Formats: sequence, structure tokens, C-alpha cells
Amino acid sequence: MPTTHIEAEQSDIAKIVLMPGDPLRAKYIADKFLKDVRIVNKVRNMYAYTGYYQDKKVTIFPSGMGIPSIGIYAYELYHFYGVEEIIRIGTSGSNNQELNLLDIVVASASYSLSNYPKLFDGDEIHLIDADKNLNQRIKAAAIRNNINIKEGNIITSDIFDPYIDFDKYIKNYPENKEFLAMEMEAFGLFYLAKKLNKKAGCLLTIVDIIGKEKKESISSEDREKSLDQMIKVALESIQS
Repeated sequence: MPTTHIEAEQSDIAKIVLMPGDPLRAKYIADKFLKDVRIVNKVRNMYAYTGYYQDKKVTIFPSGMGIPSIGIYAYELYHFYGVEEIIRIGTSGSNNQELNLLDIVVASASYSLSNYPKLFDGDEIHLIDADKNLNQRIKAAAIRNNINIKEGNIITSDIFDPYIDFDKYIKNYPENKEFLAMEMEAFGLFYLAKKLNKKAGCLLTIVDIIGKEKKESISSEDREKSLDQMIKVALESIQS
């Protein structure tokens, strides 16, 4: 049953979806990691792919950037296509000086100043948990594959952090909470999963370190080449 933004038939979409932000990253994952792959969506050039990782059917569907964009695709996938779980896989910045470039973070919860919950259903919410059982599967997959990941709270922001006065920006967030990463989508995904009784998780690779003591980043080209471990963990978690 096609929707406004997705042309696939219901049978085209797997119950488990991995959701990178970039359509080209979705193609990369499908080409490198899946077998029997076919394109299931081309609307607005948001190319999505369904195939098999080992014996598990999985769809790779891009989200675009920001809560409004992931909100559209996650809602339609959950509500109209019967998707049970979505794992966001993306890049992020961090001001946590204990983290290094290319560290992998699994989000335990996301904090945001976004009004998305209020506009969606009148909810005053700023901190939303990821699905705990899904996170357990992700962590177990990392252990099986000898891949180190760190778990903690993240920030979902409407601002791309490197473009602003970071010292002023970070004062908007609770000082009594430690945040491992900052990105732009997970809060919206987690909120919709809670509202629709679905599962959601988020894996992030650190590509920018922000802060006074240490400021580092990697190029866009290098980012695309350095995400395989995160992708591997996400795919292995669906085998559990």
C-alpha cells in the first residue's frame, strides 16, 4: 500500500529496518552487505533497498536529515507498513573528551529541545529511552564480533553543532547529565516508537570531537569508508 512518500507494496518492506540518513549510504550498505537485493522505493530519490543479511530479511531505508524528515519515514514505515523495529545508524559529533574519532555509541536515551512530541500529540517530553531489549541485542552483537561500543545518553539537536558557538549552545542542556554524542534524528524516532508501540535504537560513529581541549574531525570521504563496524553491529543484532 503506497503512501505519500513511499511507493513500496507492504510485502516489499521487511519488519526490521536499518535507517541511515544518506540515500547513498543506504546503497552502500545494500551493495556491500546484503544478498538478493532489490530497490523498493525511489520517491524523492530516497532510494531504499530490501534484501537478506544471512537468512534475515532487512530493509535499508534512508531518513534524510533532522527530526521532521525521519518523522515522516519512520511513521509511515511503522504505521502503514507494519515495521516492528528501526535501528538508526549514523554519524555524530561529541564533546565528551573521553571519546575518540570513530568510536561507536549506542544511545540509551536521547535528550532534545524539539517540540515534535508537543506538535504530534501534545506531549511535553524532552528525554526518551531507546528500546532496552533492542539495545541488549546490539550490545550482544558487538561482543560476539569483538567490536567495542559505548552506551549512554545522546543529544538530538535541530542545529548542526560545528556551525555555532558551542559554549553557548551546550548551556541549553542539563549539566547533571553526561552526553556521549550529538546528532539530529534519534529523538523523533524514539518518540514515534513509543507512541506506536514499536522498537527503536540508534548506533552512531563519532566523526567530530568538539570542545576546548580537543577538536578533531574526519573528511566526508573518510566517513563513508569508516562506518563498516557500526553497520556490522547493526546487521548482526538482527540475527539474535
